Amino acid sequence: MSAAEIAVGLLVLVSGFLSMAAGIGIVRLPDVLTRLHAATKPQVLGLAAILVAIVVQVPTWGVLTTVVLVMTFQLLTQPMTAHMLGRSAYRSDHVRRDLLLDDDLGRDIAEHDQDAARMPRADDVR
Repeated sequence: MSAAEIAVGLLVLVSGFLSMAAGIGIVRLPDVLTRLHAATKPQVLGLAAILVAIVVQVPTWGVLTTVVLVMTFQLLTQPMTAHMLGRSAYRSDHVRRDLLLDDDLGRDIAEHDQDAARMPRADDVR
């Protein structure tokens, strides 16, 4: 067995462990925000480990460019997805607001509601 095969095996095991940790975290953690953390961090690292294993196993330019594209799109979309899920959970009252250290979104929503209440609606103006 070569060193590359051992490295690939270890990377696959690390990726499997991180994916399992993400799945267990999604099921076992108590609230939406900690579940989002469990879903995003280990999943991205697990994907990175498996992509590195693929590059080590098949070191060609085609594979490398594909791996870079996959990882780039994952790193661009995963934070935005978690952000939007967190906002929708907050707005649908699935977030325990008593655990938040600083409620920026609540303050922004309250300011927006105050501004909207001050502005006349289109059907009120004649």
